[in-house]
Amino acid sequence: MNFALTEEQVAIRAAVEEICAGFGDDYWLKKDKEGGFPEDFYAAMAKAGWLGIAMPTEYGGAGLGISEAALMMETVSGSGAGLAGASAIHMNVFGLHPVVVYGTHEQKARWLPPVINGETKACFGVTEPNTGLNTLKLKTMAVRKGDRYIVNGQKIWISTAQVAHKIMLLARTTPIDQVKSPTHGLSLFYTDLDRTKIEVREIEKLGRKAVDSNQLFIDGLEIPVEDMIGEEGRGFEYILHGLNPERILVAAEAVGLGRVALRRAARYAGERIVFDRPIGKNQGIQHPLAERWVELEASTLLYQKAAWLYDQGKPCGAEANAAKFFCAESGFRACETAVLTHGGMGYAKEYHVERHFRESMLPRITPITPQLILSFIAEKVLGLPKSY
Repeated sequence: MNFALTEEQVAIRAAVEEICAGFGDDYWLKKDKEGGFPEDFYAAMAKAGWLGIAMPTEYGGAGLGISEAALMMETVSGSGAGLAGASAIHMNVFGLHPVVVYGTHEQKARWLPPVINGETKACFGVTEPNTGLNTLKLKTMAVRKGDRYIVNGQKIWISTAQVAHKIMLLARTTPIDQVKSPTHGLSLFYTDLDRTKIEVREIEKLGRKAVDSNQLFIDGLEIPVEDMIGEEGRGFEYILHGLNPERILVAAEAVGLGRVALRRAARYAGERIVFDRPIGKNQGIQHPLAERWVELEASTLLYQKAAWLYDQGKPCGAEANAAKFFCAESGFRACETAVLTHGGMGYAKEYHVERHFRESMLPRITPITPQLILSFIAEKVLGLPKSY
């Protein structure tokens, strides 16, 4: 059993750190205050080829695994970019996985290279206002008329829709009362985000101002049949293949966020003098910071195991969900402790830990709530009755 990073993984971390070094604290603080997609950071990552880290080499990707992608995302988040930096490229890393697995060669050749080289930004349209995480009850309908589908409905919490060119959209093509199982009749599309048919309204939120979140109102969107992924009615099955990688990446991002917050807190504790001594000399300061380090180390091992299982083609649902749960909680606790270590200065934007603290709420909530993860583990791992 070898816990060391490979030479290739060490090189990946160093290369990503070098890019992130060009986008320091002042850059991300300004983005947090003013908003606006971090186009220059996105372009730098695309130019270096990192947007296609887990994409097939034949379409311009690096052909690496989720282990390497997760390491990259932890590095980005841990650089101080936080969730703003990670979320700017997050969709490119995992979002088109259903295309990789189920798309035709023509679709892959048409869709993947522009995403990999940074020409095309994509968003992911699944969640709806009145269904939340109950994906099988989606109400957005896609009705086939000739060689096109006409789509009407709403989506919510759609990241990057303000700047996206494409949308991966899950919609019901057969009414739920006409299918044998609620998992049937949902279809997956990857198509142009036509702003004449889709109204995009930004949602003001707690953190990560640089990467927009939105509600979408879809009225008569026309999707060519060639923009459907796989077979009609099997879309829910297809998106499941992207859920475990997403949970692993979010877990890694939460760890990175916790690590940078912990670094800032430890540095501040060593420099801040109160009663003629650094506050870091007090065990009341030391012990919470040390405990957060332990939690982040355990979190790292958990997400790395989940990623390894995924890359080996082994079942990893429980591990991916557990990693997302535990890493999100440990990242949050590290950010919270960092604010408390700074005292009053932790409330000041110039010290950055309040920004990290606000962002640390996001991995706890998305892409799945901690309560649903615990219910999943209780049922699938412990064999308890289904509770929902």
